[in-house]
Amino acid sequence: MTLREEADAIVRESIRQVLPDEAVARALQGRDFGSGKLYVVAVGKAAWQMARTASDILGRRMESGICITKYGHVKGEIGGIRCFEAGHPVPDENSFQATEEVLRLVGNLGVEDTVVFLLSGGGSALFEKPLVSRKELADITDQLLACGADIVEMNTVRKRLSAVKGGRFAENCRPAKVYSVILSDILGDPLDMIASGPAYPDSSTCAQALTIASKYSLELSEKTIGLLNRETPKSLSNVETVVTGSVKNLCRAAAAVCKELGYEPHILTDRLDCQAREAGRFLAAIAKSHQADRKSLAYIAGGETVVFLTGKGKGGRNQELALAAAEGICGLEDTAVFSVGSDGTDGPTDAAGGYCDGRTKQILNRLGVDIYRTLQENDSYEALRKAGGLILTGATGTNVNDVAVLLIRRH
Repeated sequence: MTLREEADAIVRESIRQVLPDEAVARALQGRDFGSGKLYVVAVGKAAWQMARTASDILGRRMESGICITKYGHVKGEIGGIRCFEAGHPVPDENSFQATEEVLRLVGNLGVEDTVVFLLSGGGSALFEKPLVSRKELADITDQLLACGADIVEMNTVRKRLSAVKGGRFAENCRPAKVYSVILSDILGDPLDMIASGPAYPDSSTCAQALTIASKYSLELSEKTIGLLNRETPKSLSNVETVVTGSVKNLCRAAAAVCKELGYEPHILTDRLDCQAREAGRFLAAIAKSHQADRKSLAYIAGGETVVFLTGKGKGGRNQELALAAAEGICGLEDTAVFSVGSDGTDGPTDAAGGYCDGRTKQILNRLGVDIYRTLQENDSYEALRKAGGLILTGATGTNVNDVAVLLIRRH
């Protein structure tokens, strides 16, 4: 196998091992939901796959359900469950309408009833009933994306501008019980932050939200500032929560595949949290340090990097990471760096991520592409496309952050 073929195999198999089907099945099989009515609500990028598994397991025991996921992620009808596609990373009219349908579904439940709430990353945009105008909500989301705020900071602000985030959805379900099954996309699995915690008590405070607004100089209306000062639920007696998967599983899966391919795997971290370009340069530095080693090595870093927008190009954090690494590993033999989003999407592109090896910079130079200027323009997609470095998986049905891998192959 070539290095690129090995990279594709690692991506394919590690993602396969963190698909939500088996995890959801473990959470639901054999569980007694009592004598009341049972409803399913699935929200997030992995919602369709999670909902399909729930429908297969619960069958006629389920009264009805709703699935809300990203455009292009519904792969067919699900028995007993209505499927909606909506906007991500910015909520749109379909997000709001689908959320209203969910609130109608759970609006008049009894104390014996249960809502099985299947939650995955992306829910912050897909599941939304705003307490500010939709135009202002879109503007605030755009500001948070552009300034480099991390996902925890974004959700600390957004949950206070919503009628369903920060535990408020669970309050809407009362007196019914909520059984929340979560596929985590946030480092460390903070349950109140995943999709902005619709069914979990909120640990963030008004003071923290206001600090974030000040830190990034967000332009906010007086109404929004007032909402940031309004506290969220701090306890929910009707909710039980279980985490079914996270980036830790993704890193372990990648390490297992690397080992099968003959590499000695090392998981550097499952909490990578820095600029994408810096992460790429760091992996390149590790590659340089281990060129003299006689055994094949794989270094794995899971997490979620950030991109600061300095240009108007097309790309995503995983593509920027790979392209930034290309500079440092230029000329290194049998060395590659690749990074992918487990959901199969990276930024507003059709790529899951990017791949580079010791020849990538030379290829781009021949094509007249300068890596530094390309990164300044945030145009990693076009550069990697020209170099044959895009990783295309399509929607995967899961969402547990990203994984970046450095391969150093020795014969």
